[in-house]
Amino acid sequence: MKLQLKRETGIPLYIQVQNLIKELIKNGVWLPGSKIPTERSLAQQLNVSRNTISMAFRDLEHQGLLVCHQGRGTFVAESDEVVRLESRKERLLRIIDMAMEEATTLGFSIDDFMAITHVRAREKRDILSKVNIILIECNREQVDFFAQELAHNVGVIIHPILIGDLESHPEKFREVIRKADIVITTLFHLQTVKEIVGDVGTEIISIALSPLLDSIVRIARIPNNAHVGIFCLSNNFAEKMIASLRSAGINHLQYSIFLSPAEKEVLLAQIESVDYIITSPGRKQELMNHTKKEVVEFIYSPDQASTNLLRAALMELKEKNLKK
Repeated sequence: MKLQLKRETGIPLYIQVQNLIKELIKNGVWLPGSKIPTERSLAQQLNVSRNTISMAFRDLEHQGLLVCHQGRGTFVAESDEVVRLESRKERLLRIIDMAMEEATTLGFSIDDFMAITHVRAREKRDILSKVNIILIECNREQVDFFAQELAHNVGVIIHPILIGDLESHPEKFREVIRKADIVITTLFHLQTVKEIVGDVGTEIISIALSPLLDSIVRIARIPNNAHVGIFCLSNNFAEKMIASLRSAGINHLQYSIFLSPAEKEVLLAQIESVDYIITSPGRKQELMNHTKKEVVEFIYSPDQASTNLLRAALMELKEKNLKK
């Protein structure tokens, strides 16, 4: 089968590679458990760099679609690992159906099943509501958004701390962290957090973050040499975002950084001075109220592997609490 990419679309090549692989899996061309071509072979077929293929493979592995075995190669995940490309809701309904069938074979009625699962879910919710989790990140935009995103994904309340505040008041926050059940930070800041906090006995989990593909794709489609305004709260966020875009192969834009807050007249002048707008999480609607220009919200999100790791840590914590 001849594999091709559409270079004229402006979509980063590694994203096109990901989408191509997903289609091959979805259409049954690459079956669950089957070995796929090597990075070198696929790079030659698609006429791209091996690094482009490597980035695509790495992201798909995080998503659970591919499994890499050292010395053996890369394989399509088995169907029970990824359940093909079913939606999360479809997977959950399938699990519930299987549990109901098992319950009826054990002699329970559907009403019994409903009552028992309701009580069990309430117990878990009560336990998780008492879990004290802290998220440490480097800028206000990300720390607030990540806290909300992770809270939504794993069902707990997460308390954010800026790494700058931690560095300025280590003793104050060291005590707060000592009382926490779990501390979350990014891979980039893991060593710094450990050095500041020291040995306080609290588990520190590192997570990997990546830009949402929708943000990358929309920005990639902006015309060459367009003047793009980045509206955010900190230079840290803007610099990190630009670095992420360059890593994705997006090098054709001119940027201006505008930090909030700004007076309305100043904000309108800033908007008028650019062709396109990129904003940090939470400001999209505010900017859209002042312009008809395209506004792209740039969002970093924890990858699936990181979310699963956190869920596993919470389940372990839950088991410990149930034994108390």
